[in-house]
Amino acid sequence: MTSPSAGVAGAAAARIEFCVDWLRGRGYDVVVGECMDGTGLTSAPAQERADELTRMLADPEIRCVLPPWGGETAIDLVDLVDWDALASAEPTWLVGYSDMSTVLLPITTRLGWATLHGDNLADTPYVVPDGLLHWLDLVSGEGPFVQRDPGVVTDWVRFEEDPRATQWKTVGPGTWEVQGGGSLDVSGRLVGGCVETIANLAGTPYGDVRAWAETFDEPTIVYVEACEEHAVNICRYLHALRLAGWFDRAAAVLVGRTNAPDHPEMTQREAVLDALGRLDLPVVWDLEIGHVPPHLPLVNGALARVVVDGDTREITQTLG
Repeated sequence: MTSPSAGVAGAAAARIEFCVDWLRGRGYDVVVGECMDGTGLTSAPAQERADELTRMLADPEIRCVLPPWGGETAIDLVDLVDWDALASAEPTWLVGYSDMSTVLLPITTRLGWATLHGDNLADTPYVVPDGLLHWLDLVSGEGPFVQRDPGVVTDWVRFEEDPRATQWKTVGPGTWEVQGGGSLDVSGRLVGGCVETIANLAGTPYGDVRAWAETFDEPTIVYVEACEEHAVNICRYLHALRLAGWFDRAAAVLVGRTNAPDHPEMTQREAVLDALGRLDLPVVWDLEIGHVPPHLPLVNGALARVVVDGDTREITQTLG
């Protein structure tokens, strides 16, 4: 475990200690890195975080690297990672979401490694609702992995309330839906992440999704989710991704459920349609991919089939 972005302090430290013990209690050998300080914006200076991440990903004894959570500025380390060392190493799982999207994306597009957009360490002990799989199932299994719309919206238990929580708070019902109604059955290579972070990689060597997509015979399925920016900013970010060619080979776009605010002149859905509507791509709304739990783990680089047809709402992922 290392913190490529934000570290751990205060009430959160008790949660992370519980989560480490939870993993160890299930037979996992957990190595905790040095870059974990939560007293500042990041857990350590950028070079130290990049070096520790490189060491862990290149260590043949470590099979998965998991952060406590996301943060704000993981982008400061992407050009400090030793990409040559990783290119000669065996692939290692990197798991997370939010600001971790900034690191997950180039690990997949530059190295060809599968990375997992799903829970981080702080979420790992939560019981998975019916229909979804725990991220540990995906990184330890062979697949194909079938997941279904669980039909429920949840929330976290605050660390101050109970640092040992394992049950999500139920907020209410929710379901996937196709823009404009109707059904969908589409396949492609998964790629995506948190809009506020991945948009900053567009047009750089660390976010060249168009070039990565051209290495496959299949199209892509791009997934996006908004954390906290209002709709106009999300609209700008999605236009930037469109102009950078992110959707040039896409067969569909999956949009995560969000609590990010609307703008007085634009809703979050209108933001997506303003940026992507001209592409004539099918859009599926309200998947569990991001900052509104529970979490649907998606593997960047996996071949996925998404079906939304009547009572069937499922995604099947095949690795390799």
